[in-house]
Amino acid sequence: MAVNAKGEEITSIWTPANIITCVRIAFIPLFMIASEVSFAVAQQSHDSSMATAATWAFSAFVLYVLLSATDKVDGDLARKRGEVTDFGKFLDPIADKLLVFSALLVLLEHGYVNVWFVFIILLREFLVSALRMVASANGVVVAAGKLGKWKTAVTMVSLCSYLLGVALAFWSAGSGVSTVALAVQVVAQVSMVAAVILTVVSGAQYFWNLRHVVFSV
Repeated sequence: MAVNAKGEEITSIWTPANIITCVRIAFIPLFMIASEVSFAVAQQSHDSSMATAATWAFSAFVLYVLLSATDKVDGDLARKRGEVTDFGKFLDPIADKLLVFSALLVLLEHGYVNVWFVFIILLREFLVSALRMVASANGVVVAAGKLGKWKTAVTMVSLCSYLLGVALAFWSAGSGVSTVALAVQVVAQVSMVAAVILTVVSGAQYFWNLRHVVFSV
C-alpha cells in the first residue's frame, strides 16, 4: 500500500505530479506541429510568410521551454507530496525521452543536427534502459548520476538554442542572418557536441558502475 507524506493511502494514479507528466506528453505533438508548420510556411519565401513562420517557430520554442521546465517539476512535486507511484516511475522517463527525441527528429529532418548525434543519443538511451531492467531484475536500483543529469541539462540547452535560432533566422530572413541568431546557433552547436560527449561518458559510467551485473554469469 502506497501512502503520501501525510500518511494517507494513495488510491489513484492521478496525482498532481502524474497529471503534469501526462499533460507534458499530450503537448509534445503540439510542439512538433508548430515546428513543422513554421518550416512549411518558411518554404514559401515571401516576406509575409517568413513573419508567419517566425511566429510559429517562436511559439514552438516557448512551448518547448515550458515543457522542458516541467521535467523537474513533476518529480520534485511527487517527492515533496510523498506521492511517488509506480505509474509515475514508468511514465516520467518516457515523457523525458519523448521530449528530447521529438525536437531531435524535427531538427534532423530539416538538417540542423547530425544523424550520428541522434544515433548516439538514441543508442545510449536504449542501452541504459536495458541496463536498468537487468539491474532491477537483480534487485539493484540504478540512480541517476551527476553526469547523467548534466547530460540532460546540456541537451535541453542545446535543443532550446536550436529552436530559438530557427525562430530568429526566420524573423531576420531577407536582411541576412542577424548577429544574435548566429550567436544562438553557435551556442546550440557547441552545446550539442558537449551533450553527445556527456551522453557517451555518462553511459559508459553506468556500465562501469554496474559491470558486476552486466557481466555476471
